[in-house]
Amino acid sequence: MQYRVHRFDLKMTRDQTKLEQFLNDLPGEVIAIVPNVTVAFLWTHRVDFLLIVERLG
Repeated sequence: MQYRVHRFDLKMTRDQTKLEQFLNDLPGEVIAIVPNVTVAFLWTHRVDFLLIVERLG
């Protein structure tokens, strides 16, 4: 089995359709989606990007 890791930069409030389109266009099977969560101003949490692990045929 071969795996590929994709980095998907996003803003959670506006990139939902871009993420949906990206996931639907992947030729392989999505194994995991790992968010990179950071702490911003006044202890608010923010997702900067996602790591998407794809298993290829």
